[in-house]
Order: sequence, then C-alpha cells, then structure tokens
Amino acid sequence: MAAALESALQAAGAGPCPGAEAVGAVRAALAAAGDPAALGERERARLGAFLRNLAAGPEEPAGPWRSLFLESPPDLAFCALTDSLAAPRPGWRLPAVPEVLEQFLRQGRLAALICELCQQHSRPGSAERHDALLGRIVCLPDLVGNGLQGRSPAAFFPQRYFPVLGGAVLQVLHNVSASLRGGLDCSVSFISHILGKVCVHGRQKEILSVLVPHLTDLTKSDCIWQRICWRLVECVPDRWMEAVVLGFVQRAPGADVLSRLLGNLVVKNKKAQFVVTQKMLLLQYGYTTAVLQNLLGYLALDGLRRALLIKVLQELLETWSSSSAVKHSPLEQQQYISKAILICLSHLKEPEIESCRQELLTSMMEGVKCHLDSSLPQIRRLGMIVAESISSKINTDGPILTFQYEEDDEARELKSLLVQAAPLGVLPGLPDNENENADAALPPVLESNRKSTTATTHVMPDEESDAELDSDDDLIPYDMSEDKELKKTKAPVYIRDCIEVLTGSEDLDKWEEAVKALESLVRKNPVAAREVSVELAKILLHLEEKTCLEGFAELRQKAQVAVLTTDPIPVAQYLTSQFYSLNYSLRQRMDILDVLVLAARELSCPKGHGKTKHSGAQNPCIQFLPESGSSKDWRRIVDERIKSKTRRFAKGQSQVEQPSGPNEFNSLAGHFFFPLIQNFDRPLSTFDLLGEDHFVLGRLVHTLAVLMYLAVNTMAVTAMGKALLEFVWALRFHTDSYVRQGLLSCVSSILLSVPAERLLQDVTEELLETRSWLEDVVEKDPDGDCRRLALQNLLLMENLKKKLETAPS
Repeated sequence: MAAALESALQAAGAGPCPGAEAVGAVRAALAAAGDPAALGERERARLGAFLRNLAAGPEEPAGPWRSLFLESPPDLAFCALTDSLAAPRPGWRLPAVPEVLEQFLRQGRLAALICELCQQHSRPGSAERHDALLGRIVCLPDLVGNGLQGRSPAAFFPQRYFPVLGGAVLQVLHNVSASLRGGLDCSVSFISHILGKVCVHGRQKEILSVLVPHLTDLTKSDCIWQRICWRLVECVPDRWMEAVVLGFVQRAPGADVLSRLLGNLVVKNKKAQFVVTQKMLLLQYGYTTAVLQNLLGYLALDGLRRALLIKVLQELLETWSSSSAVKHSPLEQQQYISKAILICLSHLKEPEIESCRQELLTSMMEGVKCHLDSSLPQIRRLGMIVAESISSKINTDGPILTFQYEEDDEARELKSLLVQAAPLGVLPGLPDNENENADAALPPVLESNRKSTTATTHVMPDEESDAELDSDDDLIPYDMSEDKELKKTKAPVYIRDCIEVLTGSEDLDKWEEAVKALESLVRKNPVAAREVSVELAKILLHLEEKTCLEGFAELRQKAQVAVLTTDPIPVAQYLTSQFYSLNYSLRQRMDILDVLVLAARELSCPKGHGKTKHSGAQNPCIQFLPESGSSKDWRRIVDERIKSKTRRFAKGQSQVEQPSGPNEFNSLAGHFFFPLIQNFDRPLSTFDLLGEDHFVLGRLVHTLAVLMYLAVNTMAVTAMGKALLEFVWALRFHTDSYVRQGLLSCVSSILLSVPAERLLQDVTEELLETRSWLEDVVEKDPDGDCRRLALQNLLLMENLKKKLETAPS
C-alpha cells in the first residue's frame, strides 16, 4: 500500500499545480494505505511536499483537493496550510486556504493532530517537530490574521478559536483516559505545553472556561482523571507555570475543586510554590476575596500542604506588623493582606494555634501599634479588626481585645472571613416550597422531632388565647412627641454669667445650660462678646465634659466658632499661638485647626444683611381639620384646575437672588494662615510635627489647603501661595500618605486661588519643579489617592502650559 502511494506521488510530479487525476490518485492511495500513521518517513516527506505544492501554487488545483487535506496525516496537512499563509498570495488562495483550515477545525482534525503528537513523544527528532507545531497551533489566529492582512474569518478570532482548541484538548484527554484504562502507556506532555503557551499568551479565560468545568465533573469520583489532571499541570514547563496556576486558581469554583485539579503541585514544583505562597499573596494584590479563599483553602485541604499554610500565615503577619510596610504600601494591598490573614486564621486548628501562639501574640502587638499610629482611619480600622480576630483565636478562654470602630459592610465582610463557609454539599437553608423535599431527606429521628415541634407550634396559640384577651396591647399610647422636658434651671442671659458658671460653678445643671446657651448669646451680643473674646476662647479650649451632655463636642465647637467670627483678629492670634505651645494634647491642637477652618469658611461666605429677596412671599399657613375625605386635598385640586385652565405664553424659571456682601475673610486671611505655617519645623518637648505626631501634621496641611482655597480674591493670596508652595516643597517626600495627600491638596488650592498672572511672574521656576514632582507622584506613589490628586493637579497646570513655555527664563 505504501508503494502504491509512492507511485501515485511520483506520477503527480513536483509541479506547482497538480492535475485532478493526480489528486484523485493520491486520495485513492491514501485510502488504500489505511492508517496514515503507518506511513514511512520517505512517504511522509513526499506527501508533505505534494501538499505544500498543492496549497502554494499560483492557480487553484483541479479536483477534490480540499478533501485531500482532510484525509492526509493531520500534521502534514496542517503544516502545508499554515506554510501557504506566509507564502506569496495568489488571489485564489485568500478565501480557499482559510476555508480548508476552518473545515480542518470543524471536523476534529486538530484533536487528531494533538493526539498523534502525544503518541510520538518518544520518537527521535520529535522535540523539534513538537516545538514547530506547538507555535503554529497556539498562534494560528495570528498566522491567519497576518496572512490575510487582518481580514480573518470569525472562526479564527481568539474568542472563538481557543474554546475550540480547549475542546480538542478535552477530546485528547478522553482518549488518554481510555488508553490508560486499557493498559497502554500515554503522555500528556504536549498537551501541557499547549496549555502553558496558551495561558502565557493571555488566553487563560478562553481555554480554561472549557477545560475547568468538564475536569471538575470528571474528577469528582474518578481517580484516573485526577491523576491525568495532576500530570497535566506537573508537565507544564516552569517558564509557563505561573500563568497556568493563576488561571486555575482564578477559575476553579472552590478550594476542593482546585485540590482535585492541582493535587500537590505546590509541594512538587518550586515555581508553583513560589507563585502560590509568595507572588499571589505578598507581591500582588489585585485578586478577589473568592480567589484568596480558593488559594488558602487549597493549602489547608491536605496534610502535606498545611505546612505551607502555616508558613504563609507567618510571612503575612510579618508584613502586616512591619511599620515600613504600613507606611509605604497602598491601602488596597493592606486590605488584601488583612483578608488573607483572616482566611488563614479560619483554617487553623487548635494544635496549630497552640504551637504558634506566642508568635501570633507578638505579631498582633507589633502590628496593631503600627496600624494605630497611621493617619488614615481605614488603616487603623484594619489593624483593629485583625487584632481582634487574632486575639479571639489565641485567647479562647480568657479576655480578648475589643475596639470601637464603625461597623459597615467592609468591616462585616472582614469579620465574616474568620468563619469558614459551609461545605458545598450542605445547604444553609431552603425556601418554603422545598420543605417537603427537605423533610424527605431528614433522618427519622430528626423528622419526628420536627413534626413534634410543628404540633407544638399549632397548640400554643390555643393555650395563650385567654392571656391575649387580658393584655394591654389594644390600648392606644399617648402622643408625647410635642412634650417638652421641664427645666429646673433657667438658661443664663448674659455672657459673663456663662463665664462664671463654666469656670467656678459646681451646679451641673447650670453648667449644661451654659454650654447650650453660649453660642446664641455670643452671636446676639457681639459687643459684649468682644470684651471677653480671648478669655472665652481660652475657657472653651480647656473646657472638659463634666456630665454626659449629648452633643457636647459639637456645642463647644460651635461656641468657639462664634467667638472667633465675632472677634477674629485677637482670637485667631490666641488660637494660632496656642497651637505651638507646650502642655496641650493632640486633641486640643486638632480642635484649634477645626475651629479655624469652620470660622474661615463662615467669614468667607457672603451675607445678605437682611436684603435677600425671595421669589415668593411666605404666606401664613392655615391648617384645616379633615372633616371629610373629599376636602383633604382641596388646595391641590384647585391648583391643578387653575393650572389646566390658564394659558401661558412664556414661563421663566423663578430664581432666588443670591445673597451678596463683602468677603470678611479678605483682611483676616493672613492672621489665620501665616502663624500656622511658620513654626512647623520646631520640635517641642511634647509636640513634634516632623516626628511621631505626623497625624497632626496631616491635619495642619489639610487646614492650610482649605485656608488657601478660601483666600481666593484676597489681597494676601499671592504671598500665601508662595509661602505654601515652599512649605509643600520642604515636605514633598514625607513617608505618611495622609500628609502627602494634604500637600497635593495645597497645590490644588494654589492653582485655583492665586491668579495665573501672579503665578507666572513670581513662582515660574517653582511651578516647573512642582510639575516634575507631580509626574513622579503619578508614576511612583504607592497611594491611589495621591496619584489621583497629582493627576488632577497636572490637568490644572495644563491651562498654564503655554504661558509657562513663553515665560522668560
């Protein structure tokens, strides 16, 4: 039979366009030969040359030449077709060769090609042949696109080709399973190479969306399929291992499925171990919570892998408790690491906790200190939640750490990670229409208990019916919404009375009334308030809560703002001087900053001075008793009737005239701003802004940014902008992200408040240096908010770009 094929090929000759008789003779000889794999090397070489001439000729061959490619050995046909795509392109081949390739894929010849290559793994010279065909199989969409100059058929789009390739791989794996059950030796090395190369090209989603669901079902109760999957991933070369592992971890529906698909790959392969235990947990942080649960659950499901789980937890805690990592890592990465720690803790067993209890305690104490020292409230709360979780694990019998923080969805999600999810086979609850099926699945004892409980439920209302008749539930409660609390102590009428009560009185009721009345008294009597403004500011700054007065901090702050807005210059001088004084707590210093910002905002807002006009006068509201249901909405009905019968030729929008008035902050901005900015680099014995008190420094920087923004159109705005730009430049490399965010806000305030002409004349060089710094922040800063603010500043500076380029050097 091989001799007949060779004679047919010799008769066909080596011409570029074989005739129809030659094509028919070769087809007949191939059919007579039977199995194409039985052909010798000489016949294969002649047949390959014939197929290449057939596909690369200047004219379309005569006869059924397309069928010849589908009946020939798949590797020879595939090579001939793909070679023709890179050759000079006659007009006939543009649609014809892709059509033959599409038929090649549709009729399952790609699976036959992969199966043949798997069977030839031990033949001499197979490695070079495998590498050549591997590149063509994986890069077929690119080959077709380049050959057709971008006019590829839809079948060769990556979104459609790689699922077809996944189906072919699955078909070959079925053949491998059948061969193993028949006692034959098989290799999946070439399939592993295909999987690795596809994944490293970024097509994990397309191919694994086909493979993972089928392999999940096939490995549930079949140990042969599990061994096939394990061997499939173990044979992936190290250079492609990362992409394959990432693909399986991201697309496995659960940790148990991932364990069946990967086996103990992380124990056997160092590259896979590095990816799972280092890269995905410590070097990257973009994966979802479900991926983290898959990954760490996979490590916890086998005894050999649990040692890696303990090691991972120790490394995560080392990073979490590092002050350098807390300062320089982005918030998203710290959230990611916190989630990983909580998931690891949920998988720990009591003996494992006992063996590393002291290490957990040490890491908890160091980590919670680093997190509480942070200026960002999100990071502080992360430290509190993780510390509470560790404490609950290591102190099961004794007291545990508890913190006070806001309970939102993020906090609840983090706490839920400490509890393992129910197994896939256990249903947490069934809907009402499935109760009968649930009853059928219950054991007899539980079913009888459930029936007795149901019977008891039906009996209870009859037993309690008499008690319900005697209850007081039918009594209508009195409406106490309008009731007012009777006051035993009258509110003070004069400001000096408030001062006496706040400084010397022991009567707590009088003290509360004085705190409540002080703001209104200051605003109603500005002349009297100016006489004792500095004394009032001092009293309020040192005032401490004596009773559990609701809203005490807000009342005190409003009174301080009222005093400062009533007599701005002396009170502002006093408060700014006290900010850098000794023997003040951090809370008092931050209160000073808050009061300055609120007062500046109030002073900068225009006031109407009683001249504000409204679009409509406020008529007195008369309420009618609802005598009947028809008269309830009488006014709405009348208005609708009038509106429907009224003809309007034009209707303009009724607008409220905005209040206008002088900006009182114009002459006061310097008194608020310059005393705060001049002493920031002078450490005191109890206050070091550039040291451990960086949180107050962050508040100071944000305060300066707000004051700068409110100083727009004031006389001192240019001098303030120059001083603030120097201040920003001195602190631009601060390690705390909250401080850097404030510095970037200061730059925004300068660009928005200082006139562009003054910026170009006075601080041209400083702006150019600031621009290069902003570009570095956008590229290199680990904090996302800092990058966003820097980008906004660059966009603001685009408006000045032309003027900066034309400014004299």
